[in-house]
Amino acid sequence: MITLIGKDLAKEGMEFVYLGPAPECDDCRFKSSCIGNLEVNRKYVITEIKDNEQKCSIHSQNVVIPVEVERAQIDILTSSKNIFEGSTFTFNAPKCDENCEFHDLCFPEGLIENDKCIVIKNHGKHKECKKGYKFNKLTLAFVI
Repeated sequence: MITLIGKDLAKEGMEFVYLGPAPECDDCRFKSSCIGNLEVNRKYVITEIKDNEQKCSIHSQNVVIPVEVERAQIDILTSSKNIFEGSTFTFNAPKCDENCEFHDLCFPEGLIENDKCIVIKNHGKHKECKKGYKFNKLTLAFVI
C-alpha cells in the first residue's frame, strides 16, 4: 500500500508504528492517500521509495514523498505450546506487570490483543523471565 512520509524518514527497511493523524491532517487534500490505508497502532515497514514530493507542514523539511509499505514482521515472546512455522497464532499478552528487559517482546508495538497472525519463524526457547514464564521467541507476519 502507498502512503506519504517525511522525506528524511523515507528509507527502505525503516519501520514505524502509525499512531493516528495529526490535527492538521483533517483538512489536507492528501489525507486519503497519506493515512487513509493505515491502521492506528499497527507497525509498518517501508519497502519502496517513489519519486515525487508534496508539501506537508507537519514533517521536517515540509516535504513528504510516497512510499510503498506493508505490515512489519513482529518479534514476540509467548508461552503458548504447539507453535510451528506457518501456523496461525492468536496473540495474547502474558499476565504481567513487570517492566523487565523482555517487556517490549511480551507487549510488542503493532499487535493488539486477540490479533490473528502467521508464525514466520519459531526461534525456540528463550530465557525464563522474572515471573517464571517459559517463553518461545516467535517472528510473526501480518495480522490476518
